[in-house]
Formats: sequence, structure tokens, C-alpha cells
Amino acid sequence: MNSLTEILQSYLQSPAGILSLAASLVITLCAVVVFGAVFVNFMTCRQAGGGVKQERRSVVATGSMTLFFVGYYLLIKFRIGELPLHDFTLRLMMAGAGLGVIVFGCAVNVAGRFWLGRNWANQATIYEGQRLVTSGVYGWVRHPLYASIIWMFYGASLVYANAAAFLVNTLIFIPFMVYRARLEEAMLAREFREYGDYRRRVGMFFWKWPASCGKKEG
Repeated sequence: MNSLTEILQSYLQSPAGILSLAASLVITLCAVVVFGAVFVNFMTCRQAGGGVKQERRSVVATGSMTLFFVGYYLLIKFRIGELPLHDFTLRLMMAGAGLGVIVFGCAVNVAGRFWLGRNWANQATIYEGQRLVTSGVYGWVRHPLYASIIWMFYGASLVYANAAAFLVNTLIFIPFMVYRARLEEAMLAREFREYGDYRRRVGMFFWKWPASCGKKEG
């Protein structure tokens, strides 16, 4: 107990320590929420019945994504690629923006799982009687579960001013997510005729600027 008190006191002795403590608490809470939501998905997916109509197995699944998370965490923990920023105001602005992105991403991830409901699966799957979900956060991006994790990783790279974390998210995690998303989309396009129009209207991981924006309406 005394050691915990000493650790807290060491954090609270400086503004940088307070910022680090606040960031750690927020990020830990968001990680617990997302992993908890994934656990709920595994426990509840299609328990109400309904068989699998199509399934494509992929190396990109919960297990491999968790391994990436561990590697990403180690980059942050051991400060590999951390930028030497000495301006506290700049660090504070970056941390504030990054935490905002992480909290928003966490909320979108949980909301996406709620809207998807029992249609969720660890592998690319089409269930018997499955419906195409295009409302809620699925009206913002086509893959909010993947997109939100991408955003959260970018947010963490801002919080910790870590260039290596930014690069591995951009060069490794996003291409893997694109691969998995395209695998799912090929199946969805065969199953739902309206998916083509949905794909044209809504971005994959980021908001798609409507073609009508910028045009003057009569």
C-alpha cells in the first residue's frame, strides 16, 4: 500500500507526471472496455440460433490483432520511437487531442458492436438470415470496429509522441485491416445487392466527403 502511495505521489509532483497518470488511466479504461466488449461478442454471437451461410477464414482475426496490440504496447512502454519533445504545452495539446481520439474511438467501437449485434463473428462470416447493417455508426464508416481501433492507435501515438507507433499503425495494422475488410466486403457484395451503393456512399475507415458537398444546391 505504501509503495502504491509513493508511486502516486511521484506522479503528482509535476504537471508532466499528472498528465502521464491521467493518460494511463484513460487509456487503460478504454482498453478494458473494448476487450470487455470483445468478450461479450464471443459469448453472445449467434446464440439465438441461425447457422453459418458463408465463412472465410483469415489470419487477421481477434488473436492476431491482440498480438499486434501487445507489440504496440511494448513500443510505447519502452519508448521506442518516442520523439524528444520538451515543450510541455505542445505535449499537453498532443495528449489532449490523442485522448479525445481514443475516447471517441472506444465509444464508436462499443456502439458498432451494439449495432452489429449477433451478426459479429471472429472470422469473415455471413449468417443465415443476416441483415445488412448500415445505420448508426455504420452510416459513418463501413467498418467501425476496425476503424475505431485504428483511430485509437493513432490517438495513443499522439499521447506518447511516438513516431514508431504511428508508423506501425500506418504501415502494418491498416494494411491488415484493409485485407480483412475487403475479404468481408466481397462476401457482403455477393449477399446483398444494395452493398455496392452503400460502399460508394460510406468510407471504409474514415468519413467519405459527400460528392454533393461543395456544390451549390438550386
